[in-house]
Amino acid sequence: MKTKPFNTTAFNEWVLEGTAPALPESLQLYKKLLKLGVKVVFMTGREEYQRRVTTTNLKNAGYRTWEKLVLKGSAYSGKTSYEYKSAEREKLEKSGFRIIGNMGDQWSDILGISAGNRTFKLPDPIYYVS
Repeated sequence: MKTKPFNTTAFNEWVLEGTAPALPESLQLYKKLLKLGVKVVFMTGREEYQRRVTTTNLKNAGYRTWEKLVLKGSAYSGKTSYEYKSAEREKLEKSGFRIIGNMGDQWSDILGISAGNRTFKLPDPIYYVS
């Protein structure tokens, strides 16, 4: 299967279906982190209007609890994912969180300010952000 450039319209239509599966390895790591007492924060480039479907989708995929779910608000209109995620990670740290690990399927997910102690780049067989 060949990956394709990111298409915002198609992606948003897919998000609203609420059927994204969990990657088995990510779900396994999530469960282990919870057992270790780590407070999990999900940060996504999904927009705030997609919160309900994203929350339901996460729970249906096996992610039952988390400390925070950060979605992209209107203040980041026109900003890159790199700028948005860096700023939000910095806010987390300023509010008292310590980022021990940071993983994502795009480089813009894990690079930048307040990236954490360790970063993990996951493969994405569906699309890439250039």
